[in-house]
Amino acid sequence: MQAKVGDMLVVHGQRTGVPDHLGRITEVRGKEGGPPFMVRWDDDGHEGLVFPGPDAVVSHQAPDS
Repeated sequence: MQAKVGDMLVVHGQRTGVPDHLGRITEVRGKEGGPPFMVRWDDDGHEGLVFPGPDAVVSHQAPDS
């Protein structure tokens, strides 16, 4: 898994009816874009260090024009 600052981290809900958890990557601390990532979560604005598991994906954002 590789990311850059500004990408979205999507952690899929593990049960039916549990929504995905979305956050913006604010810092990449691993080598060559790998985890861990600092993420600011959309739902409450909390920022924390994340070691993504198999239920997470990085959504690469298109650059602003």
